[in-house]
Amino acid sequence: MMSTLLVANRGEIACRVFRTCRDLGIRTVAVHSDADANALHARVADVSVRLPGETPADTYLRGDLIVKAAVAAGADAVHPGYGFLSENADFARAVLDAGLVWIGPPPRAIEAMASKTRAKQLMGIEPLTEVTEADLPVLVKAAAGGGGRGMRVVRHLADLDAELAAARAEAASAFGDGEVFAEPYVENGRHVEVQILADTHGTIRALGTRDCSLQRRHQKVIEEAPAPGLSAALDEEVRALAVRAARAVDYVGAGTVEFLVADGKAHFLEMNTRLQVEHPVTEAVFGVDLVAEQIRIAEGHPLASDAPRARGHAVEARLYAEDPARDWSPQTGTLHRFSVPESVRLDTGYTDGDTIGVHYDPLLAKVVAHAPTRTEALRKLAAALERAVIHGPVTNRDLLVRSLRHPEFTAARMDTSFYDRHLPDLTEPVPDPHAPLAAALADAHGRSRFGGWRNVPAQPQTKRYLMAGEEHEARYRYTREGLDADGVRVVHADAGLVILEADAVERKYEVARYGNQVYVNATPLTALPRFPDPTAQHAPGSLLAPMPGTVVRVADGLTAGTPVKAGEPLLWLEAMKMQHKITAPVTGTLTDLCVAPGQQVEPGMLLAVVQQA
Repeated sequence: MMSTLLVANRGEIACRVFRTCRDLGIRTVAVHSDADANALHARVADVSVRLPGETPADTYLRGDLIVKAAVAAGADAVHPGYGFLSENADFARAVLDAGLVWIGPPPRAIEAMASKTRAKQLMGIEPLTEVTEADLPVLVKAAAGGGGRGMRVVRHLADLDAELAAARAEAASAFGDGEVFAEPYVENGRHVEVQILADTHGTIRALGTRDCSLQRRHQKVIEEAPAPGLSAALDEEVRALAVRAARAVDYVGAGTVEFLVADGKAHFLEMNTRLQVEHPVTEAVFGVDLVAEQIRIAEGHPLASDAPRARGHAVEARLYAEDPARDWSPQTGTLHRFSVPESVRLDTGYTDGDTIGVHYDPLLAKVVAHAPTRTEALRKLAAALERAVIHGPVTNRDLLVRSLRHPEFTAARMDTSFYDRHLPDLTEPVPDPHAPLAAALADAHGRSRFGGWRNVPAQPQTKRYLMAGEEHEARYRYTREGLDADGVRVVHADAGLVILEADAVERKYEVARYGNQVYVNATPLTALPRFPDPTAQHAPGSLLAPMPGTVVRVADGLTAGTPVKAGEPLLWLEAMKMQHKITAPVTGTLTDLCVAPGQQVEPGMLLAVVQQA
């Protein structure tokens, strides 16, 4: 029986595993990079071990350092979480060779299924060896790992080589393995998966289905269990195929078998030999703790003789620090305040005051709602996200709320191209017109209303704010009757709360300020100076960094004076384990290239200038 467990991961999943360990009376060990020295997972563990460096390649992908950390901390077991080394058979062997318990499947099962190419061959499916026009579109995928990294849809044969190179680089950075392959891309399918549990006594159990069709960049955004709208025959088929896949490799532990469902048929995608990000929805529906089950299986215990029964419906939303309206660009900075109503489950690796950095995935948290029906679960989750307090970098919160309420999703008619069709509508700003006034009144709280000797009307006061990319001016003035705000009655105003009445309806506005950044309920605003300072203007055609990151590649032969075409890739930034392509805004000449591979950049930094022809 294990007494001390090290989690070879970070953030939300490390915190989640630690929670179960505390319930089971197991001592916990965290590992952390220098960038994560003050991260929540390092703070909540009983013991924390430093991995020198900041990037994944120097820290969380260094299996040798992690095994040494486990031995040094007196751990007798290692849980890999997901991502990083969770599907690395060599790491699993190193853990076992060190005399430690591996909370996962046998290395031989990882080798058979962690490589998507070998997994498909095991299931009788051969990947494409040579792509032709007739095969298009195809999906380029990383053979190891998951989470949408190293994945590219290729619709034009001329783009294949460049996308293969980008996928290899991204896969190597995220998983330490640059192997990629191509397979036919199924349009407008649903992503359906089956949760597997298998013990060392020959029992393999399929714990229902999940639907993960709402995705961006092939990475899941909203997941639910059970998968809605499957016929009884298709539901039985995917569960039987999942058990078959697990039995084919003598699987042990928790795993997930994924399918793409289209035209009533299930197409095998892969088997993930680890815990999935979306495992909480299965836990909620079946009333089990999958991490506890992993630990019991690793200790040699059999699964309970009675299979758990499904109850109700669960939905999970992944809350990311990213801007969906700007090509899902990841965001960084200080998370000043973060709270979610207790009516839902929150799995997170962040708390108030933490910093969201550039080195890792931008996932802030997973928010999960469980209810008797799907309709109730969707409503519960949307309401909780809407009421959440998130003061800090831009997030996808509004997108999640609108997605959960979208008629196509509520009717369970969604597929993996949902955001391709609906993203513009889902990201259209709908700012509260009274938010700037509330911010201005809160800012003015405590100031003298009258000079004491004047008996003339006060002059109007104005404050300017940037809201949803546009400048807004708030106007108010003090009168004998109180505050006058252009027809809006001010019921109450102090530094943290403003109550306004418009059209006989009173609305409350909670206001918080951090420097020039103001939050009015869920609306972020930027307070503008009364007299703007002159700033340097960038030349037309300037390309500015949309996010913090590292320049990982510059197009071959690109120098000042090179002619370029609109849309042509110029350079690639890596941020939060994803690569982002920077393209020429117009056809013309590159007049200035301001960065080089390996260089760190900040948002708004000048990357290059293209002069239009």
